[in-house]
Amino acid sequence: MELRVLGCHGGETPKHRTSSFLLDGTTAIDAGAVTSMLALEDQHRIEHVLVSHAHLDHVRDLATMADNRCQQGGKSLVVAAIPETIAVLKKHFFNDLLWPDFTKIPLRGQGTEMTVVFQAIEPEKTIRLGANEITPVLVDHTIDACGFVVKTPTGTLAYSGDTGPTERLWEVLAGHEDLRALLMEISFPDDHHRLAKVSGHHTPQSLEAELGKLDRLSGPGESAARQLPVLLYHIKPVFESQVERELARIAHRNMEICRLGEQFIL
Repeated sequence: MELRVLGCHGGETPKHRTSSFLLDGTTAIDAGAVTSMLALEDQHRIEHVLVSHAHLDHVRDLATMADNRCQQGGKSLVVAAIPETIAVLKKHFFNDLLWPDFTKIPLRGQGTEMTVVFQAIEPEKTIRLGANEITPVLVDHTIDACGFVVKTPTGTLAYSGDTGPTERLWEVLAGHEDLRALLMEISFPDDHHRLAKVSGHHTPQSLEAELGKLDRLSGPGESAARQLPVLLYHIKPVFESQVERELARIAHRNMEICRLGEQFIL
C-alpha cells in the first residue's frame, strides 16, 4: 500500500496545501490539492475520489480535476461520498453556476460516458471501488461528515476526516486486525480548545484522549494499538509550531506529522 501526501494542512500558503492524499496512485482521499500537486498523467490515473465532507478545503480541486479529465478523455471520475455530501456538491458546486455540471458533460471522444459520476455510500455500508473496499463512518463535525475505512489487497487504512471527539469511528476500527495506519486530523493548539470544540476539530489534548479510546476498545491488543502508525494532518498554518511542540509531549504513541510530498509504504 502506497500513500502519497498531496495536501496535509488546515489552511494554505505557498508552503501549505489543504487535505488530499493519494492511495496506490488510483484513489484520492479528499481533493484539496490534487491538481496543484499532480502532473496531468498522474491525475489521469485516478479512478476514484473519496470525499469526507463538502467543505471547500476538501473538495475544491474536484473542479479542476473534472475539467482536466473532460479534456483528457478515458474513464469517468467516480466521486464517492455519503448522500448528504453529494447533495451539497450537486446543489452548490457542480451546478452550472459556480462550476459546470460535469455529470452531464461527456468525456472527450465519448458520446455517453460523463466526466464525473457520483457514487453515494451509506454510512457503514461497504462498497467495492476498483481493488478496494470502502466503508464510510460518520464523525462529529459542523456539517455531515465521515471518515473512511479503506481495505486494500495489502491491508487497511483509516482516515478520520475532519472531526472532533467522536465514538463510532473507534468502535469500527477496533474490529480491524489488519489496520496499517490511521490518518488523523489535528488542527489547533490546546489553548484554542473552545474554538476546536465549536468547529469540530482536535487539539493535542483531545487527540490524546481520542486515541485512548482505541486502546480501550482493542482489549488484549492495546499494545498493538499504541504502535499503530498515526499520521497527523490538518494543522492550521498559523499554529503549526505551537501544535508540533504540544504533540511532542504525547508519549508512547507512534505518531508522525505528514509533510507535503511524502510517500509512505504501509
